[in-house]
Amino acid sequence: MSAKADLKLVRSLHQKKYRDAEGLFLVQGPKLVAELLASGWPVRTLYATEAMADRMHLRDAVMLPPHELERMGTLESGNAVVAVVQRPAPLPVGAMHADELVLALDGIADPGNLGTVLRIADWFGVRRVLCDRGSVEAFNPKCVQASMGAIFRVTVHYVDLAGEVERLRAAGAALYLASMEGRNVFSEPLKRPAVLVLGSESHGVSAEVRALEARTIAIPRVGAAESLNVAVAASALCMEFTRQAGTP
Repeated sequence: MSAKADLKLVRSLHQKKYRDAEGLFLVQGPKLVAELLASGWPVRTLYATEAMADRMHLRDAVMLPPHELERMGTLESGNAVVAVVQRPAPLPVGAMHADELVLALDGIADPGNLGTVLRIADWFGVRRVLCDRGSVEAFNPKCVQASMGAIFRVTVHYVDLAGEVERLRAAGAALYLASMEGRNVFSEPLKRPAVLVLGSESHGVSAEVRALEARTIAIPRVGAAESLNVAVAASALCMEFTRQAGTP
């Protein structure tokens, strides 16, 4: 491809419709590209400045001047290396392991929030996240960036959330719903395998998911804040699941 065609393709991947059409997405910046290369995910093309290619030992990178990389990337600055990556094929959810915790996200619209939840999931050893089909796309550049590499280790499934969660519950998983009116999570025995459902800060959990047989749990509020960001709530709840499981 010519440099002009390369630029056109990469810039088109800033938009979801072209990421969907091409089956590609962008990974940007030296830290995330290093995480990508360590993950073994299929890389279509690497673009880098000569200095960054030397620093990262990127023998197969297409060398471009800094001003061309800045036009390719979505970061405000620091687009010294940009990777075009093949999106993985969707996988079925399958059965849960005996001690597994799965996060289920209902109506998450902010890519930064989703990326941060993936990072939290990765920290606490959660390997699968379910999203309803109306949630933001995991391969949005802001989500990829916020995940800090977790997107290469945590599988995101886009599903009919109510139906999939009910299937897992019927197969024996404990179902927990995060909501302000729930029981204090710090005094509630938490079982595994478990599915933990979190809704968006603005709309909460959908009526279809609320209608399922779930134990509603809450992070106790001491101050006057109206609500918690979904990623903050996910962090606190995953911490309690981890504590009760006795994981060091």
